[in-house]
Amino acid sequence: MAARTRIIRSLSNLTHKPKSQVLVNGPPDRIRADPCGSPVSSFSTAAAVSPVEESPEIVSGSRLCGLVKEYEEYRRGLYGGLTHKALLVDAVGTLVIPSQPMAQIYRQIGEKYGVDYSEAEILKRYRWAYEQPWGRSRLRYVNDGRPFWQHIVSSSTGCSDSQYFEELYSYYTTEKAWHLCDPNAEKVFQALRNAGVKLAIVSNFDTRLRPVLRALNCDHWFDAVAVSSEVEAEKPNPTIFLKACELLGVNPDDAVHVGDDRRNDIWGARDAGCDAWLWGSDVNSFKEVTNLFTSLVGCSENRSRGLKGFISNAFDV
Repeated sequence: MAARTRIIRSLSNLTHKPKSQVLVNGPPDRIRADPCGSPVSSFSTAAAVSPVEESPEIVSGSRLCGLVKEYEEYRRGLYGGLTHKALLVDAVGTLVIPSQPMAQIYRQIGEKYGVDYSEAEILKRYRWAYEQPWGRSRLRYVNDGRPFWQHIVSSSTGCSDSQYFEELYSYYTTEKAWHLCDPNAEKVFQALRNAGVKLAIVSNFDTRLRPVLRALNCDHWFDAVAVSSEVEAEKPNPTIFLKACELLGVNPDDAVHVGDDRRNDIWGARDAGCDAWLWGSDVNSFKEVTNLFTSLVGCSENRSRGLKGFISNAFDV
């Protein structure tokens, strides 16, 4: 456990900066999308961080790389070549993304209901509305999330027509609204499952998440789904990660979470005791997830067959 303690402490020192030190809000294309196809300010990889006083606990880059390698070898030694027993995956921004910009859809559907704001104005008003305190509940997405999204849509477009809202709300439950971030995702997840890895979705979303996964024909890829509206806890609250581990029947330190939001996904998962990899930084594809997840040389024959076959057949490595 000494290796785990050292690497987690080092990673925490490098990433757990006080919230006030993070200067966020990049250009619109760096804003991640949320369950109604709506962009949300995010602690992205590219976020600028103000200088902080150096801590004696922070290790050099070369030493950190050494610790990471040492830790990966330690984990593979536990599980016969696999670094972890379970993979937790964020939904929006990691597994799936909106097929069109939110403001474009809000305006396109809204034109027949009298919405005349430009896409830039809709995006501006949306950001303002989303950042305001939501006083009706401690959670934004309660059950189907309708009250919250009605507020967001009317604030963003100036239109409170119930038919407009229902059409827009329903659109984001269909396969037209979403597509997979990585076209190789299915092959990767199947290979990991064949190797004995358990898989779960961990997402801040309302109850439309399951219909969305079914519409994209990817719900059967996962052994469990932990969605905030059902768990009644939103990332970065560690409760949602602990629930996912409970559903999979694994300990938190046997799981790694992959997500695109530093605060919600990385800090939240680590606070729950899981490992975490930042999508778009630590990993950029699910093939890279597989590469980090296993040592092809060290895997036992049964566990490595599916992974080796996947690497060879899908990527001609």
